[in-house]
Amino acid sequence: MTDHPRIPLAGVIGHPVAHSRSPALHGFWLRRYGLQGHYIPLDIAPSDFEAGLRMLPRLGFVGVNVTLPHKENLLRIADIVTDRAALIGAANTVIFRKDGKIHADNTDGLGFIANLRQNAPDWQPKSGPAAVFGAGGAARAVVAALLEVGVQELRIANRTRLRAEGFRHDFGAKVVVYDWTQAGQMLEGATTVVNTTSLGMTGKADFTIPLDGMEPGALATDIVYTPLKTGFLIEAEARGARVVDGLGMLLHQAVPGFERWFGQRPTVDEETRRVVLSA
Repeated sequence: MTDHPRIPLAGVIGHPVAHSRSPALHGFWLRRYGLQGHYIPLDIAPSDFEAGLRMLPRLGFVGVNVTLPHKENLLRIADIVTDRAALIGAANTVIFRKDGKIHADNTDGLGFIANLRQNAPDWQPKSGPAAVFGAGGAARAVVAALLEVGVQELRIANRTRLRAEGFRHDFGAKVVVYDWTQAGQMLEGATTVVNTTSLGMTGKADFTIPLDGMEPGALATDIVYTPLKTGFLIEAEARGARVVDGLGMLLHQAVPGFERWFGQRPTVDEETRRVVLSA
């Protein structure tokens, strides 16, 4: 009887998860690099999440991505949590270690910054304040990443001001909170502007905050990528901003996990974008 090595498995856990483009992305990279392995969507309800996660290594899984609604609960279950995942309060990437421990990280911020660096290579985060719309889980990853690369003043507005105030408490004095009704005022002098809300996403309400104060030459980006060019980006571009869509964040946040699971660091390029957009 021939002893065959186990083919590594990875996947994405969510509820629901059928909409995820991650299987198309990782499947493309596995084919591109001629690697053995599979990446599988796993729809697991919150009540089954911990039991399901702990079972996966026994089934041959080397790691998984985790998406809504499990990203915060993962921190409670993991044996090892990176500093950035702890600061953000959520994790999206799991490595099942050979010693049996569950290692949780958050790569959303890395993906956000890598997307800007790739598509606006002359972007200088220290050139002026950053303005962030929204204070949800994705915003925490974005804010942590912007402060890490040197943004000196970070302005934030959220429908619920108390949630935005929590960012000042958690991230420090560089965070300046604005009322949602005054969110447009954040733009004066801001050189980086980010929409982390779902406003403008397909099926959601429109982004209606006035962008009159947008600085010509500022960098505007949206973490939404359906549609690829949101109303926010269209308006920002009309006011002279450079714009970067949100698809690259999805692509780049996947790089560290794929490298750890399958042993190859993948490249994010135009072909990668085309494959994921057509999924």
